[in-house]
Amino acid sequence: MEVLEWTREHKIEEAKKMALALLGILAFCIGVNWFIVPIGLYNGGFVGIGQVVRTALIEYAHMDFGDIDIAGFIYFACNVPLFFLAYKSLGKMFFVKTVICVVVQTFLLSLLKSPEVPIIEDRLAACLIGGIIAGWGVGLTLKNGGSGGGQDILGVYCTKKLKNFSVGKLSLIINAGVYGACALMFDLTVVIYSLIYTAILSMVIDQTHSQNITVEVTIYTKTKSQEIRENILEVLGRGCTYWEATGNFTDSNTTIITTIISKYEVTQLMRNVHFIDPNAFVVVKDNVHVDGYFIKRL
Repeated sequence: MEVLEWTREHKIEEAKKMALALLGILAFCIGVNWFIVPIGLYNGGFVGIGQVVRTALIEYAHMDFGDIDIAGFIYFACNVPLFFLAYKSLGKMFFVKTVICVVVQTFLLSLLKSPEVPIIEDRLAACLIGGIIAGWGVGLTLKNGGSGGGQDILGVYCTKKLKNFSVGKLSLIINAGVYGACALMFDLTVVIYSLIYTAILSMVIDQTHSQNITVEVTIYTKTKSQEIRENILEVLGRGCTYWEATGNFTDSNTTIITTIISKYEVTQLMRNVHFIDPNAFVVVKDNVHVDGYFIKRL
């Protein structure tokens, strides 16, 4: 039951989400290439790996790539093995959106030229503006079900396989490697300002993206309990608890299903529930505290 029959409205909704995800990719690339690269700073994650490798090839191997920034293509090459992981382990929809976003991001990073003279010469101000623009872009992409690949894929995979692991922990590990390489290759101020930019980027992502907001959803259904429970498990990959109850007004049997999900998953769940049972009654409680094993996703 991975894919429900899509109506025209659902297709339009998904097309809008994909467009917004790609707008987020554009904003991220503008933030990086127009504000961060011109002042000699580096992004974290797989994009940062691409930037460090590019600089090493130019500075130490004396390779000339003309006007094309090959950091984007290096970033894409690092993602190719992860595409197979996303397809096998994380679902077809996540895989398709990730491939589209990564391809677009690769070309934008490579072809969106950085200005020869920094738009903002003050490094701290450039970190602030670049971090806000890029962070808003990443958050917008994640909020609409897209992904920039790299540590996002690995992070989601690890949270499914390893207890008490998170995307954030993996990002810290990768960023430590990227900025450790920067410390060896460049002046220490490059690392310091890159870390400032990364901190601003992360804060803006958290404000834009709702992955850390947990939501309790309670569903009341009289006829489609099994179908809804299967959908929650197979489509969202979430567990749920259910019990039988009796409605006071009609004195008829009702099944109550409760589950905890991330806020960005609510729209999909609501759509699926009302597709399966148009008469279902759904209660959503925002920002609940969860103590115990709960998978945080992109």
